[in-house]
Amino acid sequence: MFARYAALASAIAYLAAFDGAAAQTANQPPDTMAARVEACTPCHGNKGEGTSDVYFPRLAGKPAGYLYNQLLAFRNGRRKYPPMNYLLEFLPDPYLQAMADYFASEHPPLPPPAPSEVSKEVLAQGELLATSGDAGRSIPACVSCHGPGLTGMTPGIPGLLGLRANYISAQLGAWRYGTRTAKSPDCMQLVAGHLTEADVTAVAAWLATRPAPANPVPVPKGTYALPFGCGSQPN
Repeated sequence: MFARYAALASAIAYLAAFDGAAAQTANQPPDTMAARVEACTPCHGNKGEGTSDVYFPRLAGKPAGYLYNQLLAFRNGRRKYPPMNYLLEFLPDPYLQAMADYFASEHPPLPPPAPSEVSKEVLAQGELLATSGDAGRSIPACVSCHGPGLTGMTPGIPGLLGLRANYISAQLGAWRYGTRTAKSPDCMQLVAGHLTEADVTAVAAWLATRPAPANPVPVPKGTYALPFGCGSQPN
């Protein structure tokens, strides 16, 4: 916990220093986007690859449309996490799009899968839900939206690889309880609303064990059809 707040303090201090430097140079930003997003790196890694903190996700290689939607959500307060809300509060749309494009273009290697702390039975349940879903409970398979390789699809569906179980579980919980939302129709909130706590534990644990595929890049839009309408992935 201390390390997490220290990282956030470093990010805020960087932005404060940047504001002062900008004022001294006629509001000119640094020359590269890599320099501009240094405030992001204490939490998300130098190239968005993630850090040792399980609650800060990997950004690298995710679809730019998805990343842009999340930056907008934090800036506008639809997603609530005070440090992110503060850091993005006054950034205009084109700047957020440039940030999203930068992290989408980065492709550092995926980390090795973390060893699971749950039983084989729980992992098997997670695999079943992720790959086949549960039609009787109106739960589509994760792969039906996030792709057979779980690498996501442009412009707005993220990959689910390289994330730790605790982070996945926390996000599914946020969808379930409405503390994380997206454009209507909010497909993830609909899906997560049918999951039990046990389902969340199982799916999160299984996804965290997945190795990197040969090609971890999100597939192009239209590669496969979604099972239902999703506001973050327009037709």
